[in-house]
Amino acid sequence: MTAWHEKTAHEIRNAVRARHVSAAEVAESYLNRIAAVDPKVDSYTQVWADFARAQAARVDEKIARGEDAGRLAGVPIGIKEVICTKQGHTTCSSRILEGYQSPHDATIIRKLEAEGAVFLGKLNMDEFAMGSSTENSAIKTTRNPWNLRCVPGGSSGGSAAAVAADLCAFSLGSDTGGSIRQPACLCGCVGIKPTYGRVSRYGLVAFASSLDQIGPLTKDVEDAALALNVLCGKDAMDATSANLPVPDFTQALTGDIRGLRIGMPVECFTESLGAEMREKVLSAIEVLKGQGAEVVEVSLPTLDYALAVYYIICTAEASANLARFDGVRYGFRHPAAGDVREMYVKTKTAAFGPEVRRRIMLGTYVLSSGYYDAYYLKAQKVRRLIKEDFDRAFTKCDIIVTPTSPTPAFEFGAKTADPLEMYLSDIYTISTNLATLPGISVPCGLCASGLPAGVQFMAKPFDEATLLRVAHCYEKNSGITLGKAPIA
Repeated sequence: MTAWHEKTAHEIRNAVRARHVSAAEVAESYLNRIAAVDPKVDSYTQVWADFARAQAARVDEKIARGEDAGRLAGVPIGIKEVICTKQGHTTCSSRILEGYQSPHDATIIRKLEAEGAVFLGKLNMDEFAMGSSTENSAIKTTRNPWNLRCVPGGSSGGSAAAVAADLCAFSLGSDTGGSIRQPACLCGCVGIKPTYGRVSRYGLVAFASSLDQIGPLTKDVEDAALALNVLCGKDAMDATSANLPVPDFTQALTGDIRGLRIGMPVECFTESLGAEMREKVLSAIEVLKGQGAEVVEVSLPTLDYALAVYYIICTAEASANLARFDGVRYGFRHPAAGDVREMYVKTKTAAFGPEVRRRIMLGTYVLSSGYYDAYYLKAQKVRRLIKEDFDRAFTKCDIIVTPTSPTPAFEFGAKTADPLEMYLSDIYTISTNLATLPGISVPCGLCASGLPAGVQFMAKPFDEATLLRVAHCYEKNSGITLGKAPIA
């Protein structure tokens, strides 16, 4: 009997459309899998069993009538808690939005449903997408399927863990500074952050509006291309979405990268990178070289400032975006407040977790009178320099290769005492968001600890086709098969 929960999204789609299996059978396979395994992993915050069965039934009815059931017919998907859905609740894994029901679906939710996707439920995350380990969730603790004592990464930790444990065919995440790619790396799956503007942000609860981007976490690169075919495109509801044609990204997966130039930034391969991770990334580069790519050295001299720039800009934008959660219009309101001022203070103190409060205070500080020019304005100027460094680098190469994470997954509590050490988990991913580039993390083997490692590829803005082409070529020629996570 076929274990459909182990199949890729494109295998499921093809089988459902060919009537080799019904969407209902696939959905039931995943729901049974969630019931059996997720109590150990805790990736789901909500499971929509009846809703998923109803969606699957509609797909099967369309196929029975001979109608086109969509490009994702019968594919079961998990959704990060930060994406608005009319079904269920949208809490951002925060107490302040406990029980909140969105009046509308995000644009990408409507797109996916129109293409026959089946929604299994919502997935855990760091509160308001602020974190690198999912330890900041106010709902539950999600565990890494490769080692239950270790974090799954963040902020899309639930999204990555669910894919790694075969609890959905693919999941939706959001990426502000690495929140798709870093957990994908730590959990041994593929995670892609599209170019800023490629995917509509309408219905994504904002953390840092100039950095946030939605993307998929998948079992392989072909599934990432399939998902992007549906997710990308101009949206009238999002003024920042790009009015550009969306190619069929699956057509880019030719396996041929002869003549492409692969850039190695010297700043990313210093002594600060551990020997094990360095060896794995260099081995990945050798695979690409063996497939006919040319490897060139590039320099990104302002990369040393990226972490500081990121945490000034993202906290400033967070302090503005989260000001709306005040207990007045929706969400949690402290019951013991005597007046308006006391309501604001008590509500936010009680309902925001420590990391969210920290970032709000930092953002308020850098935007305050007397410090705006010294911090926020200067950070925006350096962000421009970082972008220009990448522009120059891409005159010499087509793809830039770096590690995704400096380390494999770490144990719970290992970095919570020192916020700066936790922030360094995203050292290789944040520049992609600052420069509005597309980036993808692909598994590149297991470390001596038995935990996955990932290699990151970055491309020019809106060149997801080349990005996927290189990632797919590496995936198919690396000879690396992680196998199933132990929990699986």
